[in-house]
Amino acid sequence: MSRVAKMAVKLPQGVEVTMKPEMIAVKGTLGSLELGQSSLVKVAQDGSALSFEPINDSREANAMAGTLRQLVGNMVSGVSKGFERKLSLIGVGYKAQAQGTKLNLTVGFSHPVVIEMPAGVKVETPTPTEVLIKGFDRQQVGQIAAEIRAVRPPEPYKGKGIRYADEKVVIKETKKK
Repeated sequence: MSRVAKMAVKLPQGVEVTMKPEMIAVKGTLGSLELGQSSLVKVAQDGSALSFEPINDSREANAMAGTLRQLVGNMVSGVSKGFERKLSLIGVGYKAQAQGTKLNLTVGFSHPVVIEMPAGVKVETPTPTEVLIKGFDRQQVGQIAAEIRAVRPPEPYKGKGIRYADEKVVIKETKKK
């Protein structure tokens, strides 16, 4: 059995899990999420914990048990605590401004870039060169962060661009004469 699937998902107080034959729904203080259930995995609820077990000994069932356990674990921690991703803007004149559900980026183009946030994702700009993305769906938070970074990814010679706060950019040496 998968090492990840062996660990049970503990449900914190205030999180409800509803299991149907084709769907797992998790509801908490920050929101609610749904996930399609696999026919290769048996999910059981024991009080305040969820356990995942593959139906048979096939490689696909084993892999799917670990995958489903991790996805449900992310859903549980998302609706109870939430996720956040921090981006930094490095460059002269680069700045960001949050306006409701939109993010306005000025990153060296002739026009500002406006990115619309989906429902459930909030964007904040603590300083003009920092962007903080918050939400309860881990996949959605990561996807929006990747889309914002793709507007102007960090370049390898000066390091200018949009990068994750914990990202290390290796600076290349310039050409010698």
